[in-house]
Amino acid sequence: MDVKGYNRIRVVSPLEDQFQPEILAEAKMGHLGDEVVSEKLRERILALLAGTFSSRDPQTEAYRLLIVAICNEYHRSMPFLFERIDDYTELLMPDDLLSGNSILAYTREAMTPENCESVEVIGWLYQFYISEKKEDVFKQLKKGKKIGSESIPAATQLFTPSWIVRYLVENSLGRLWMLNRPQSKLVEKMEYYILPEQVETDFLRVSSPGELKVCDPACGSGHMLVYAFDLLYAIYEEEGYEPLEIPEKILTDNLYGIEIDKRAGELAAFALVMKARERYRRFLRKPVQPNIAVLEPIAFEEGELSAYLDFVGRDLFTTALLETLHQFKEADNFGALIRPVVTDVAGMLGILKNKDAAGQLLLYKTHEKVLQVLKQADYLSPKYQVVIANPPYMGNKGMNPRLSVFAKDNYPDTKSDLFEMFIERNLELVQKNGYSAMVTMEAWMFLCSYEKLRTKLLNVSTMISMVHMPYLGKGGTSMGINFGTSATIFHNASDPQFKGHFCCVRYF
Repeated sequence: MDVKGYNRIRVVSPLEDQFQPEILAEAKMGHLGDEVVSEKLRERILALLAGTFSSRDPQTEAYRLLIVAICNEYHRSMPFLFERIDDYTELLMPDDLLSGNSILAYTREAMTPENCESVEVIGWLYQFYISEKKEDVFKQLKKGKKIGSESIPAATQLFTPSWIVRYLVENSLGRLWMLNRPQSKLVEKMEYYILPEQVETDFLRVSSPGELKVCDPACGSGHMLVYAFDLLYAIYEEEGYEPLEIPEKILTDNLYGIEIDKRAGELAAFALVMKARERYRRFLRKPVQPNIAVLEPIAFEEGELSAYLDFVGRDLFTTALLETLHQFKEADNFGALIRPVVTDVAGMLGILKNKDAAGQLLLYKTHEKVLQVLKQADYLSPKYQVVIANPPYMGNKGMNPRLSVFAKDNYPDTKSDLFEMFIERNLELVQKNGYSAMVTMEAWMFLCSYEKLRTKLLNVSTMISMVHMPYLGKGGTSMGINFGTSATIFHNASDPQFKGHFCCVRYF
């Protein structure tokens, strides 16, 4: 945010030819933003810097207080990332923040303007951040230890190269829009878009940009959604919308992400807010929270729901809805593969939100849990026109016992790998005639163990296009990883006569 000029005063970066963060240099001159720093905090910071307040390291302590003030200021616009902090001792920070050997100095050295050019750097940094844990998980896997729910994010996170993201987004979201607006100039902005060779009449009708709902059900740090933001912005702009209102519309109406990794979900939301701020410099003054759902495990104790149902009205809850309430006990293990029995819950959410449970001390917690389950069920409903994903990869040998049982019970035809189950699941999340675009392992294309999946795909969908990046063995690896991949666009309708576009890309 410093590099992009989003902070009014740089928080961790110095001005040119200076060595201390600008915010500290300004404070030493007595310049403290009244809108950020309270009067009490102002007095303490100035006393520290003047030497009238006892401290072992007054400049570092003053700087810590300034960082806390900034975090609290951003809590208003980005509560998903910045928690409210009352005292700097609650924020775990190293003692050394200001020397040339501090973590901030190394961060500034690495986060050059070139590296910060695109917000996708957040995803690359996060993949590096969890790489050590990922290596440890796979070492344990070789010793026969299964991958627990707490380790699934580290084991399955894989950042997607930009050109693959663009290919997937342009040939799903972009394709759907071009079918609805054949004269659109959007095609000129889509480098990886494949022009249809046939006239298509059976497609999902979209009358306005606000109807386009795009979901990444395993969104990680949000790479897919970030590029979808750019394409949606171009669509809104072409339709004549006011530029300053477009970012809020995209975050409110168009983009949805689902994750089981809390930190990754927070970073995805942050990346989208930064995209919005890039387009509208006052965006952070009018908080709009991105639609990123980090699925939480929610369980109800025996008898817990009985008193709650008496309070809100038992007639509101059908048998199917009650069953849905119990489907999220292991949401951090099963993620978006959960198929809620009831997904049409928007009306119920509205009714329950109007129930005043704040004064019900014994029921309030249950009320919040019920609302959270319904929100998660809503995210997992088939309401999307486009689903785009780089789903997690994990063979059944690595699955923990509960995940393995869940896979066999719920995905009997696709239980051999997480990515295979996601291929099936993503087509369920998208509306009829919508698009599911995924980059996955190549194995499903030809191994006999995936025959049931291939048969199912042929029966319910049509492959519009595919880029195959095969594993090259000792001669090199596809995409820089040790297994082959394929990026595929599925149309959620079967058309045996359709002629798709397929190509093979080899890296050496």
